Amino acid sequence: MPGNEPIRETLPKQRFRWALLATIVVSVVTGVLIGLAAQVAVDKHSPSNPPDVRTFAEVIIQIRDNYVEPRTESELIDGGIRGLMSGLDEHSTFLDERALINLTEQTTGHFGGIGVELTQDEGVFGIIAPIDDSPAQRAGIKAGDELLRVDDVSVAGQTMDQVTEALRGAPGTPVKLEVHRRSTDVSLDFAMIRAAINVDSVRSRLLEPGYAYVRISQFQTETGPELVQAVAALQAEQGPLQGMVLDLRNNPGGVLQASVDVADVFLTDAAGLIVSTQGRQRSSDLRYLATGDDLLDGAPLVVLINKGSASAAEIVAGALQDHRRAVLLGSTSYGKGSVQAVLPLEHHRALKLTTALYFTPSGRSIQAKGIHPDIEMTADDTTDDEGTALLAEAVRQLKDARRG
Repeated sequence: MPGNEPIRETLPKQRFRWALLATIVVSVVTGVLIGLAAQVAVDKHSPSNPPDVRTFAEVIIQIRDNYVEPRTESELIDGGIRGLMSGLDEHSTFLDERALINLTEQTTGHFGGIGVELTQDEGVFGIIAPIDDSPAQRAGIKAGDELLRVDDVSVAGQTMDQVTEALRGAPGTPVKLEVHRRSTDVSLDFAMIRAAINVDSVRSRLLEPGYAYVRISQFQTETGPELVQAVAALQAEQGPLQGMVLDLRNNPGGVLQASVDVADVFLTDAAGLIVSTQGRQRSSDLRYLATGDDLLDGAPLVVLINKGSASAAEIVAGALQDHRRAVLLGSTSYGKGSVQAVLPLEHHRALKLTTALYFTPSGRSIQAKGIHPDIEMTADDTTDDEGTALLAEAVRQLKDARRG
């Protein structure tokens, strides 16, 4: 959920440093607020306490002591943190224990719910894409739909955590959704049954002798190794492949390192840069390089993208396009070019915080712009890979490249 939303991108090399800093900051702030709560009335002008922190502590005291319903300092501080995060971008959020569990579950591809990736922009909850073979996809939810209600309750004014919690649930339980379909400007109602979502990150098959189809539905921690296994299995069955279609349509993204691993499968170390990240801190300025051999040995590659291709999917598409390793076919991608670090806090909580933007090898930022395909084709904007005009065009491109 660009993402989604569940844990999508992390900066593993900097996790310890960020985690330590975040834990120190929140511990200090929490300690200051609770500690000041008892004495702020007589300590307003202490030079050791910043005015804004003293004001925050005063607010907590006033609400705790005078609000019509009782609230603990812990509840008020959590609410204050959520308020801080709400003033940032739509991908930054405070994760309480339940939300952190939800995030971790989706990263591994195993959770209970309906299987959608959400984003929030100025209070509007948009569906980046339904997950393959999920209740949401089978019911007819599409990329670009806007979520209006869950079980007759409006999502207006709710947080991402609250909406995600409403959509999640035990397999076998019912849920109703009302969505606005922007493409037709109508509101639609959907009833579905929650299921155990076990996302198969990589699926593959032969389209015809010599030509393979590989679908990546989501970038999880093991997506790279799974892709290597899939290519090896296809080659063991078929021998050297003459071409491949890599389908990233309606792929909402995932783990940053997984996108690097996938792009690396099709590049040699001579290609160099796959993606770079740039943030305010020097530690956020990272470069990820190709390290190995092209497993297809230069065989033609076509990548399918659409408006539901986001984040990590755009990293792969942008890298392969910049290095002229693949032809991109479909429609312009979503345009999520930011990196979220998951910063652990005390008491099984965390911040999911945007810390950097990523850039393609040529220096392009795709934030709010997307990746534009080499060949525009919008007639088939679904994830149906059986006998579509888009897939037929992809195979034609592969064969033309072989002849060329």
